[in-house]
Amino acid sequence: MNLLLQRHEYTDQSTVGDLLIDGEEFSYTLELPKKDGLPGSAIPAGTYPIVLAPSPKFEKSSDPWVLRYSSAMPHIMDIPGRSLIMIHWGDVPQNTDGCVLVGFLHPAPDLIEESRMAFERLYANIQQALSQGEPLAITVQG
Repeated sequence: MNLLLQRHEYTDQSTVGDLLIDGEEFSYTLELPKKDGLPGSAIPAGTYPIVLAPSPKFEKSSDPWVLRYSSAMPHIMDIPGRSLIMIHWGDVPQNTDGCVLVGFLHPAPDLIEESRMAFERLYANIQQALSQGEPLAITVQG
């Protein structure tokens, strides 16, 4: 399964893009503002493998919905100078420390919505791809 993140909206607060799965539009994405690719910035353009691995942050949650996913979160690997970069839910830039957020609605700058629903569907696609032995990767453009 190939994920493509195409960025198209840049503000001082965030970077918004579209996430495509195998060429089909899937959701919006929200990241930190595009600066230098270092921590505190949107991830650099490139192609990166994705693996499911525990999230130390989300494993500490008391929310049962979060705990359902916390032991096998989609991690974007091999980003230069970065670690623990995941794809997850969230609506505003304050919901990420450098990860890619997904959501089905983009009603205003620096905002996406229906993020938990988008994450659930993305996660189901990832699990299906892994069960069929497909490699997982994300290409980030823009």
